Amino acid sequence: MAKILLEMKNIVKTFPGVKALDNVNLQVEEGEIHALVGENGAGKSTLMNVLSGVYPYGTYEGDIIYNGEVCQFNKIKDSEEKGIVIIHQELALIPYMSIGENMFLGNERGKSMALDWNETYGEADKYLKMVGLNESSRTLVNEIGTGKQQLVEIAKALAKNAKLLILDEPTSSLNETDSKALLDLLLKFKEEGLTSIIISHKLNEVSYVADKITVVRDGSTIETMDKKTTEISEDRIIKGMVGREITDRFPKRDESVMLGEVNLEVKNWTVHHPTNPERVVVDNVNFKVRKGEVVGIYGLMGAGRTELAMSIFGRSYGTGIRGTLELNGQPVVLKNIKQAIDNKIAYVTEDRKGNGLILTNSIKINTTLANLAAVSNGSVIDKDKEYQVAVDYKHMLRTKTPTVEQNVGNLSGGNQQKVLLAKWMFTDPDVLILDEPTRGIDVGAKYEIYCIINDLVAQGKSVIMISSELPETIGMSDRIYVMNEGRFVGELLQKDASQEAIMACIMKNERSE
Repeated sequence: MAKILLEMKNIVKTFPGVKALDNVNLQVEEGEIHALVGENGAGKSTLMNVLSGVYPYGTYEGDIIYNGEVCQFNKIKDSEEKGIVIIHQELALIPYMSIGENMFLGNERGKSMALDWNETYGEADKYLKMVGLNESSRTLVNEIGTGKQQLVEIAKALAKNAKLLILDEPTSSLNETDSKALLDLLLKFKEEGLTSIIISHKLNEVSYVADKITVVRDGSTIETMDKKTTEISEDRIIKGMVGREITDRFPKRDESVMLGEVNLEVKNWTVHHPTNPERVVVDNVNFKVRKGEVVGIYGLMGAGRTELAMSIFGRSYGTGIRGTLELNGQPVVLKNIKQAIDNKIAYVTEDRKGNGLILTNSIKINTTLANLAAVSNGSVIDKDKEYQVAVDYKHMLRTKTPTVEQNVGNLSGGNQQKVLLAKWMFTDPDVLILDEPTRGIDVGAKYEIYCIINDLVAQGKSVIMISSELPETIGMSDRIYVMNEGRFVGELLQKDASQEAIMACIMKNERSE
């Protein structure tokens, strides 16, 4: 019988007005990959924060038994000394420091007043090789992509002599190729005896990599499924997560809604990199979207999708922008974000925590932030009106929160995404650009956001949806533009779209090196 490496018994964690964990139990065997799944706000990350010492002993009830020993961690350093290392969804790397400096930050080699840089970079290179990252440890973090940064975080964990590795949504910002490589790396580490706990909303990845799957719902453990003894399907996992069956991942569009006139058309659009003007990021792109239509834009990471969206949205990205932007058949020049908003264009960023929301402010403030004129009398904000607008959107989008006075930073990822959507819906846009609108959120919250998208196009709005998830792109789009290396390399109607057809467009149009 396999050894139980970790047991969490009867864990209870309460925040003001909310019981986040209610008598949760978890067992993890040595050498296995154990997945923790559940809706946003179910308590997954909270449980791992209890385990790793983010929430210190005394702030929760219950016991943590690790390697046969009852543990009382008061800070992250305590759990790391036992070999428990957590990698959070938001990577904790400093962009203008080298990979090696990041890997040993707080775990320095040498003496405090005389760091041993040869040992630092030598050790860092050794661990980078272990994770299969072919980069010098002297490279600055901001010079490598997100997929490689995720590998740096894992190398950093290994450098702390990790015995139990916890990964919170490790592939949420990765394309399918990088995600597969990361999961295969975890399987390799498993063969070498490393134990892992993975939190993920990507159920196909969970099914691929996990030996056991524990479902958490509303702060309680529902069940643990073992691949050795149980036939595990995605439908069964979803039912455990949401408490009901979801027979169709993508809600049906109202077929009576007819497509209208062209709302937005982009012609010969070219964008240069903001700090390297010689580099073309968006190369002579042409596309259009009609009223009542969802247009998907799919491409691998680095294809230029976000750069295209931001350059359209008041030139918030890029330099040397050329081309024509037409709204309802009339050319417009949008020199800044205010002009974009005034012309009924909204952009929901992929980075809700960094650029989309003010986490230390309330739901109420975030909801009205992009349209303060609508809740103001002259230069004075009408607090009652502001509150009512936030409450109305809370009910409309079914945001889970006891009050709109709550700080957005206290919400789950799915509910933060709903607040971000509310912020831009309140501007009453005609064209809504959604950049990775369901990144890092669960299947139940995804379905609700899909319903919101369908409601918007039923009102005659135009939606441009950028997504790294092929099933989502195909399931929600009326038409799909395929983007590769800054160019549009294919256009497909939904009836003609398949994962194979989309990837064929990309592979066929790869530029020669």
